Amino acid sequence: MIAGNTERTPAGIELVPAGSVRDLRGRRAMVGLPGLGWRGDLRVDDAVVQASRTYVPVLPEQEWYRAESEQTEVFAPLVPIERVWVERISSAVKPAEGGSDLVGRLVSLDAPPARPPRPVREVGTVTGLRVIRLPGPDDKVGRDERDLRAVTEPYNSAEGDICVRVCTELDWYRWAWSGQAPKTLELPIHLVWIE
Repeated sequence: MIAGNTERTPAGIELVPAGSVRDLRGRRAMVGLPGLGWRGDLRVDDAVVQASRTYVPVLPEQEWYRAESEQTEVFAPLVPIERVWVERISSAVKPAEGGSDLVGRLVSLDAPPARPPRPVREVGTVTGLRVIRLPGPDDKVGRDERDLRAVTEPYNSAEGDICVRVCTELDWYRWAWSGQAPKTLELPIHLVWIE
């Protein structure tokens, strides 16, 4: 975000019908029905066909990470493909102008809403939320890092910076199923956005 006094907004998340995506395995997803509602924090596997209907195996993210980490088989409910939407990173999804204006945040119930990124400084509580780490001025790779979770609220670091601590999503979920504390990284909030 701060690199030579310029701000950069990371790409947001758009949700597209699962039927329009070729490789579904491991993708983040939402399930639901237009007009009814949506459930997120899910991962999907490749579609399967049963009795001429197409279904998508869907798991809560914690179960998906555990199965992948421990190489175990798990039961995944099959959801009709027309009820599954997958996340895609899109630079077209930008934070809304006007910030917290309720009328400006109204959405259609026809599809899950896009998820524009939000700076940590504009979010009340961040612990447990998905975050994006922007590259710092010394970062040679220069690309955004995702699949991270905030494990603290903002605090003053020993150097006087306002920071949050983050961990990988795998470590976040392993913490839940094993009690093993995650390895964390302290990041200044100007490099962290809520996904």
